[in-house]
Order: sequence, then C-alpha cells, then structure tokens
Amino acid sequence: MTTTSTYDVHTVRAAFPILQRTVHGGKPLVYLDHAATAQKPQAVLDAIGHYYRTTNSNVHRGAHALSAEATAAFEDARAVIAGYVGAARNEEIVFTSGTTDGLNLLAATVLTSAQPGDEILLTEMEHHANIVPWQMVAQQRGLAIRVVPVRDDGTISVDDVASLLTERTKVFACAHVSNVLGTINPIAEWSALCQANGTRCIVDGAQAIQHCSVDVQALGCDAYVFSAHKLFGPTGFGVLWARYDFLDALPPYRGGGAMIDRVTFSGTTFNAIPMRFEAGTPHIEGAIGTAAAIRWLQEIDTTERIAHEDDLLRHTTAAMTAMDGLTILGTASHKVGIISFVVDGIHASDIGTLLDNMGIAIRAGHHCTQPLHQRFGIDASARASFALTSTREEADMFVEGLAKAIRMLR
Repeated sequence: MTTTSTYDVHTVRAAFPILQRTVHGGKPLVYLDHAATAQKPQAVLDAIGHYYRTTNSNVHRGAHALSAEATAAFEDARAVIAGYVGAARNEEIVFTSGTTDGLNLLAATVLTSAQPGDEILLTEMEHHANIVPWQMVAQQRGLAIRVVPVRDDGTISVDDVASLLTERTKVFACAHVSNVLGTINPIAEWSALCQANGTRCIVDGAQAIQHCSVDVQALGCDAYVFSAHKLFGPTGFGVLWARYDFLDALPPYRGGGAMIDRVTFSGTTFNAIPMRFEAGTPHIEGAIGTAAAIRWLQEIDTTERIAHEDDLLRHTTAAMTAMDGLTILGTASHKVGIISFVVDGIHASDIGTLLDNMGIAIRAGHHCTQPLHQRFGIDASARASFALTSTREEADMFVEGLAKAIRMLR
C-alpha cells in the first residue's frame, strides 16, 4: 500500500506549532509518542486562548453575558462530541477528566446490584486504568475477575470471549485498541455476544479515538470512554458516552454543585443526566478545546488519513522485521500505527534514551500494561506510535536511529 496521493501530510503538520521546534542542540523533533499524548493543532490553541481572553466564566450558573456565552460554548461542545461518536442524543455524553475517570465512574456505579460470586470479564491486553478500578470494586463486593487470553500475534479470539461469558458475567470491559500491540479488537462482535448474554459491554476507546472512525451505534456497546488529549485536544478532559437508558439508571458518582436538583439537610435529589455525573466547576476550556480538535479533524478525509497511517505502519514494520534480534509485539493484520518491540540483550529504556539524543521521541517501559508484558515474558518494551502528522521521512529517521542505537548498545 502507498500513501494516498491526495493526502498532504506536510500541510497537516503545518497546523502544529510544536512540530516545528528542535531539541538537543538543533535536532529536528521527530515525535513518535502519539499513543501517550497527541500534539495540538493551532485551532485548539486558538480556541482555548479565545475562551480565556473573551469568555472566561462559570457555566450553567451566572445571570450575565459571559456565563451565558460560556454555557453556550460548553454545551455546543457536547453536541459536537455527540455527533462525532454517533450518540443518539447529547445527554448521553458525560464530561470527565479522562479515560481513567470515566472507567472509575462506571466501575463505581454499574455493579451496585451485583452479588458475591458475580463476574467481571477483562482481557489480558488491558491498560491498568481498565483493570484496577474493576479490581477495587470486585474486592469490595466479593466479585470474581476473569481474563480473556491474548494470542501470540496479539489478537483475541471471539470464541475465547464467548467461552468465558456466563450467566454471572455482569460486565465485559475491553479495549477497542491495545496501547501496546496496536490490535483493533472486533468490538461489534463482542458487543453482540454481551447483548445476547445480558452482559454490559464497556469499551476503553483511548487508543482508538485518534486512529479509527468511531460510531458507537455500529459498535453496539453500552458505554465508550476516551481522553481528549489522545484526539489532539487538551489534557485533563475526557468523555464518557453511554446509552441513555443505561446511563439514566446509574447512581451519582460524586457529590457537589451542579449534579443536584434540591439539597436539604434531610436529603438531596439529583439532577438529570448528564449533569448528575458532572459535579463541581467543569473543565470548560477542555470541552471547548476538544470541540475545536474535532472540527479541525473533520476537515481531513478520514479514509485518507487512516490509509496514510497504515502506510507508515507497514513501511516501518517491514524495515524493523529485518533487524536481527528485534521482536515486534503484536502482529495482527488489523492494527493501528503502534509498534512496540524488544531487542535481545538491550533494555528498552536504553534505546529510548539514545533515540531521544537523536531527537526521536518514543516511549519505553511497561506502558501501564504490566500483565500484558508478563504474558509475553518481558518487563518492558520500547514503543513508537504514529499519527496523521507523521511522515515517511520520520519513519526512516526512526529506523536508522534505531539501527544505530542497537549497534551502540551491543
């Protein structure tokens, strides 16, 4: 596959001020750590700056022009996000501080009626944010956690998921895309299995939201969570989408202002959704910045940008596969531009350090997936991750730099 001829990556890159900078004494920045956080286009920086320069005010409360303008922008952002993921109505969108917060919210509220011995199903490739909250609830309520294994190629069998669903499985929490393997999981098939079994399917979309076209109706899950900073938006802001009837049946997660209807010392009644889950002053600029990121992204053809990233993945994978002693984790045919790898006799952090000295930013460590690394018999891996701004030239610089680092460390 070759890069789509009409996709102009250099025009796309020009929208990102940070990608124009140099590091370590004038070396051009080659940023290949998008799985950790994506950089921000000028449109997002402008939207956040404009809010603080012209509109800064609390939302939903003030009886003045600034508050009305801030509220309108805040709720417009909810509508933009709802449309982007295919929500049936704006009220299905809950603003959170990120994927981790959204998963904690669900873990704390979905299982209130679960009985000791009921089960939570996870996969072996989950990020810690989709393991630890469920473990905490399981310990509190006497629930069992079962785990779907990962195959050697980084995929998960639909049959394995089906075999572990029982009448006691209340929740199946799974990643849409693995942040280590890059594997794109068959969420629609898994959701159908869960629906037939009476199990809630909750999806961690943190790694998918930047790379895939996400339509929650087509996926068929009950809830989908992601972080704005993976989608070229601000840090500290996230989104929880859930089906209206499912979300409306959940109890509040946190108490405070905005999430109430009426408060007395004898008791409190709670607001309707989504306000019921948005206690306190929200991350207003986060919502506005996320909407700006989505609007900017929607100006780029989705098919072309996905093809561009796929070309980079295949081009780089082919070059790395030829390197002696290097093993790529996750070789699924259906994956995004994430390449995690290990090199015989060399620690991942040493590779990361040498590449950084060359101006190439990658990730090294366990990537908050210790159980997955244990499954492959390793403690850490190095990870390069692409985005729609990445170029063939950067991919080649990475491969050349990696080869040089390996020679230096052997």
